[in-house]
Amino acid sequence: MRKSVTNLTKAMAISAIVFTALCAAPAMAQEEKQFNFSATLNSDQFFGFYPTFQGSYGVSDKTALTFYGILWSGGTGGNWGNWTEFGIGANFQAAEGLSINPQIGILGGNLLSSGTRGPAIFGDGIVPNLTVNLLREKTEGQLYFGYYAPLRDEAPVNATPAGTTLAYIHYWVNFGFRASQFFSLGAHYEHLINSGGSNVSESSDVYQWLGPYVQFSKPGGGPFARFSFGTDLVEGNDSFFKLTTGFSF
Repeated sequence: MRKSVTNLTKAMAISAIVFTALCAAPAMAQEEKQFNFSATLNSDQFFGFYPTFQGSYGVSDKTALTFYGILWSGGTGGNWGNWTEFGIGANFQAAEGLSINPQIGILGGNLLSSGTRGPAIFGDGIVPNLTVNLLREKTEGQLYFGYYAPLRDEAPVNATPAGTTLAYIHYWVNFGFRASQFFSLGAHYEHLINSGGSNVSESSDVYQWLGPYVQFSKPGGGPFARFSFGTDLVEGNDSFFKLTTGFSF
């Protein structure tokens, strides 16, 4: 059936949701500790302008429930059916200044379910993802990995060329040195891969960015601004730029 979820995607979705539930259940039984929230405005030449938010609800000294959202709708994704992402997960403090945050997100839009050629729907795809954050007195860094898998097949059958579902792998890693609580600088690497689909014969690189970043932050937390720029390693592409500003409270 065209609109049914594939067995592989079903298994991935069920496993991710069960994992998140198991992580959250023990935490819910603990005493409330802390609520944190941050919102950011982001812009780069592929995704365009996309606001994001993320929050955490601390339930023990080392565990928190987390949630996040991304409003992907702008930029070259203007035809992605008002693409949005919302997810939940759990954050674990692994060591001083080091946290691990597995999450599961669900998408609305039409990028994954039809390659932008079908109706915008809720349940366009599912996104199991992992974020590892590092924040210490002199160093900072982040590792992110997400797999964007279609949940439905809404690709038009009689289109020319044939319609297709799409899947993506998106990951990045950055690491920097904190010269002070106000200023830090480091390097950023980011890779987006079109990993397949119902009519995609092989994976391909969308972009592969590499370059430095600089960040300015209010000492003690609050507003910050980061600018990343550099080269795109994919043949035929040129450079990249990414600007982020936000507020944590």
